[in-house]
Amino acid sequence: EVRFMQGPCVLNTLSEVTATSRHYVDRLFDPDPQKVLQGVIDMKNAVIGNNKQKANLIVLGAVPRLLYLLQQSSSSLELRTECAVVLGSLAMGTENNIKSLVDCHIIPALLQGLLSPDLIFIEACLRCLRTVFISPVTPVQLLYTDPTVIPHLMSLLSNSQRTQEYITQIFSHCCKYLLVFTHTQTHQSLLQHRPSVRMQALKCFSVLAYENTQGLHDTGEWVFVKMMQRDQPVEMQLTAAKCLTYMCRAGAIRTDDSCIVLKTLPCLVRMCSKEHLLEERVEGAETLAYLMEPDVELQRIASTTDHLVAMLADYFKYPSSVSAITDIKRLDHDLKHAHELRQAAFKLYASLGSNDEDIRKKITETENMMDRIVSGLSESSIKVRLAAVRCLHSLSRSVQQLRTSFHDHAVWKPLMKLLQNAPDEVLVMASSTLCNLLLEFSPSKEPILESGVIELLCSLTQSDSSALRVNGIWALMNMAFQADQKVKVEIVRCLGTEQLFRLLSDPDTNVLMKTLGLLRNLLSTRPHIDQIMSSHGKQIMQAVTLILEAEHSIEVKEQTLCILANIADGNTAKELIMTNDDMLQKIKYYMGHSNVKLQLAATFCISNLIWNEEDGSQERQDKLREMGFVDVLHKLTQASDPNLSDRAKTAMQQYLA
Repeated sequence: EVRFMQGPCVLNTLSEVTATSRHYVDRLFDPDPQKVLQGVIDMKNAVIGNNKQKANLIVLGAVPRLLYLLQQSSSSLELRTECAVVLGSLAMGTENNIKSLVDCHIIPALLQGLLSPDLIFIEACLRCLRTVFISPVTPVQLLYTDPTVIPHLMSLLSNSQRTQEYITQIFSHCCKYLLVFTHTQTHQSLLQHRPSVRMQALKCFSVLAYENTQGLHDTGEWVFVKMMQRDQPVEMQLTAAKCLTYMCRAGAIRTDDSCIVLKTLPCLVRMCSKEHLLEERVEGAETLAYLMEPDVELQRIASTTDHLVAMLADYFKYPSSVSAITDIKRLDHDLKHAHELRQAAFKLYASLGSNDEDIRKKITETENMMDRIVSGLSESSIKVRLAAVRCLHSLSRSVQQLRTSFHDHAVWKPLMKLLQNAPDEVLVMASSTLCNLLLEFSPSKEPILESGVIELLCSLTQSDSSALRVNGIWALMNMAFQADQKVKVEIVRCLGTEQLFRLLSDPDTNVLMKTLGLLRNLLSTRPHIDQIMSSHGKQIMQAVTLILEAEHSIEVKEQTLCILANIADGNTAKELIMTNDDMLQKIKYYMGHSNVKLQLAATFCISNLIWNEEDGSQERQDKLREMGFVDVLHKLTQASDPNLSDRAKTAMQQYLA
């Protein structure tokens, strides 16, 4: 026997192979645990890639012993893990191997192993289970015999990259098979627990399908469509609709596919009606909101299906005094959970109204809608507050609504209150909404300004969250647009030049773009330009230089050159450019740039500097001619872009006038 262990002998006869194999099995029964562990490790190395060796060990009864050691609480964790690894290796062999393992009850033993607190052991059990379950010879319903298994697997999904990978593969195989199987087979044995098993498979699949594009494309949609028929249990209809929704959002089904438009969407709308239980109405509304969030066509279809907009208004009158709830326990439950209905309704309204003006109008004209949103903003449940502000944000994208219902209901007051020490996700939504309320045509702009909003927004620009910095600076930018000097001075004073320049070197391009937008709005109309440049000119010119020299996108550089053009329009401010030869050379460089947008903006700067009707224009023209600008302009009059050649011609006329 020793002979076989040492050299790389060519093993010809079965009796010889069996002899060496028996040696491995015998060591599993050694009284010394250390020797047993070493035996399992040696066995692991011997079976890798060796199908003959695997078959022999199975024939010689290694499997029951390995399973026994795996399940013994007295076995060390290392031994149990190594046993799981060897079993996994045996399962990698032929279909006959798998049959033998299943007959030895490997599945319940491994499922039991998943209750261990040790991640490495769990991963080894899962890996083996994955190999067993994806084999065509394993009856998939073995996964569903114990109702606690699926929820436990779901809870393990997020433990590690590996658990996610193995469980997803198990689910993917078993669910698809079972869903199709239980819909096409009429085996008596399966029929008894068919609905519950199918329900479990369906639930797994919905977890699997959520934001997961892999492995979904070949699932028969017809299976889910059949499950959404009205004669199926409501829970099944809902979960099937959820599966199709997730598949659609993951890109596995098109949004205009008939199974979405004609089946899934109507099924979810149906779930929102009064005759369903509270949980069903909540789940129906939230799934529908998710389904149509990115698609305006689905939003339009939903808004005209079954009076959905009016139906959702019932979510706020729950439970109504005429409610037919006779079960007192149920009533108590529903009263405790009524806020979930309000949250779901706000979410669905937000999704419905996110793109279409007519739908927004329909929503705001629904009875007491604006009052409901306003009271939703101050509810005790943070989730309701978040959903209400999402709904408000969606409606605030409408010029019409900002001018009418938002103004009539003084929405800005509860919104401002909400912005005081709220959690980040609420702050992001609330500040986005505020950006819209501060647009120049919004009648709420004035009262908001008077309520001390500038300090609040300036503090948002110092947040760690880039979304909040963007919103803070965006709102300030909107506020500065065509504002009077008092407001502009207050913004600069409150923000502070240091913070302004910190934002100009923000790692987030959106923050940088909005900060440039703010600067551009601050530096508009001559007296404002001159006033701001007289106190902060040196720093602003420095910032402009830095941006034009650094690696930035065309959009960022274009905005920066537009700011420079505004400065060039000031009476006294333009001297800051004229006395800065380095800056003039940069403008000249951008006039000859390969990008037309940058050429246009740079030419605009020069145009403003040489404009005839202003004091000192002659001296400026002379200096710029000496620097070669006239030659550049002359060349640009021949540009292929009509805007650019026109602008260059206009500038040239200043020299000729």
